[in-house]
Amino acid sequence: MPVFLTKKEQKKLRRQNRREAWKEEQEKIRLGLSAPPEPKLRISNLMRVLGTEAVQDPTKIESHVREQMAKRQKAHEEANAARKLTVEQKREKKIRKIKEDTSLGVHVAVYRVKDLHDNLSKKFKVETNAKQLHMTGAIALFRDCCVVVIEGGPKQQKKFKRLMLNRIKWEEDMVKNADGNEVPNKCCLVWEGTSQRRHFGEVKFKNFPMEKMAREFFQKHLVEQYWDLAYSGAVLEASEDT
Repeated sequence: MPVFLTKKEQKKLRRQNRREAWKEEQEKIRLGLSAPPEPKLRISNLMRVLGTEAVQDPTKIESHVREQMAKRQKAHEEANAARKLTVEQKREKKIRKIKEDTSLGVHVAVYRVKDLHDNLSKKFKVETNAKQLHMTGAIALFRDCCVVVIEGGPKQQKKFKRLMLNRIKWEEDMVKNADGNEVPNKCCLVWEGTSQRRHFGEVKFKNFPMEKMAREFFQKHLVEQYWDLAYSGAVLEASEDT
């Protein structure tokens, strides 16, 4: 079983490793197995390090110092270039940071939006963010009750929840209710919890003309309770409005 260290312990371990490597290097120099490193010269410490030698031929010494500085800069840039990730490695690293291990359980969130049929910009935001976060789920479009089911890890859910409840300004759009009156659009979190496995694939929009068809879609994926929760809430809200 792997041992996880705290940040403080990791720093302490790195310090100890660097100290051991430095001691080993000093021992090799003392025994004559390796040459001592050149003094790290800069224009600012030139006189302090070289002393009288710098006074005897300052032009030659300055040239030597600048050459050493250029050599160090080149070595530094080459080391950076060697560590630099390729475009493919950068993409894989980004995906690794976003993706989460859901083998022990999948975090699920169910949202209800009053109307998501005609608002293309908000539909695009919901779908694109879900795909960028590598989440799975489904979006069922039905009159007065659009249900967004999203599956992923806890960090992914936190970002998506912020999108749905804070970043997207649903109330900016006016939609018609069952009576034909214009009311502000609305999004609410119906339920969030965990599931043993994923029930959906890539996030896609599904349009349903009848409530029965929408429920059958969720029933097919063995999660009809998501629809029941969202739709019952929509019916209750509509009755309160009237």
